[in-house]
Amino acid sequence: QVQLVESGGGLVQTGGSLRLSCAASGRTISRYRMGWFRQAPGKEREFVAALSWSGGSASYGDSVKGRFTISRDNAKNLVYLQMSSLKPEDTAVYYCAMQDGSWKNWGQGTQVTVSS
Repeated sequence: QVQLVESGGGLVQTGGSLRLSCAASGRTISRYRMGWFRQAPGKEREFVAALSWSGGSASYGDSVKGRFTISRDNAKNLVYLQMSSLKPEDTAVYYCAMQDGSWKNWGQGTQVTVSS
């Protein structure tokens, strides 16, 4: 069983940047597609970004394209989300997950708050 722990969230001003990390333990994630999702209060969970096991293929939600970058370090069992040009509408709890058929092994999330 893989455990995922997100970190790196916080309070940032509009236009600022943050880098989120997702640390995996229990098993290597090197052969799995990994993703980031977010959920704002009163809204459904939203896809943010995903990255293939090799790091060669990334996909992004329309609202973050060109501003966010997903990356991974398989040797360290880590996945990152570099967020730039942050907007108040990016405020949410951010989660990482592993795709093994469906998305699973959700972490507890890390709060990102962007002030206007």
